[in-house]
Amino acid sequence: MPTYPLDFPAVKVQTSSFRLVRAVAAQASPFTGQEQVYRNQGEWWEGEISFVATTRATARLVQAFLAELRGKYGTFLYGDPDALALGRMGAGGTVTVNGAGQTGNTLTVDGMTTSTNNILMAGDYFQLGTSTSSRLYMATQALNSDGAGQGTLTFEPALRSSPADNAAVIVTSPKGLFRLSENAAQWDADQSNIYSISLAFREAL
Repeated sequence: MPTYPLDFPAVKVQTSSFRLVRAVAAQASPFTGQEQVYRNQGEWWEGEISFVATTRATARLVQAFLAELRGKYGTFLYGDPDALALGRMGAGGTVTVNGAGQTGNTLTVDGMTTSTNNILMAGDYFQLGTSTSSRLYMATQALNSDGAGQGTLTFEPALRSSPADNAAVIVTSPKGLFRLSENAAQWDADQSNIYSISLAFREAL
């Protein structure tokens, strides 16, 4: 029996799509055009990737990964492919949660280098939790520290759960918990035995 979540195979990605989806409903009056907008709680990451066309020697790594996931059953750790490849834009360093019981879209943090701007920049990702509790977030404002190494992290989506006091805010290669969007595992090969493989995934909630 595989141990989930699986590590993502070390195979180059050729194209990727990564997005944050929200359950927002809008209804417009047929008489005035005025809209009523309803924001529901649902929000999650999802996307698609295509791997670089390759020979079976490399494609087998993705094939085995897809087989072990057993369709939508298994989970794996992953993040925005471009962010994983290019890294964050901010300075990074140590960031920890300052106080238990926090909720919503802001998080009081500490443990940072004192009086430093742009520890994370808007658009940088970070991770809370590890293994089956891994959750991926995006900073929407720059994270700066004061003279005590404290600051406020503002992000999307909202916290899935309240992190513990002093929990690590992972800013290097941050990942979330995902599963396949489809149960079928498929790969294609041409007469030269060059493989093309793509997959769609959704945050495992």
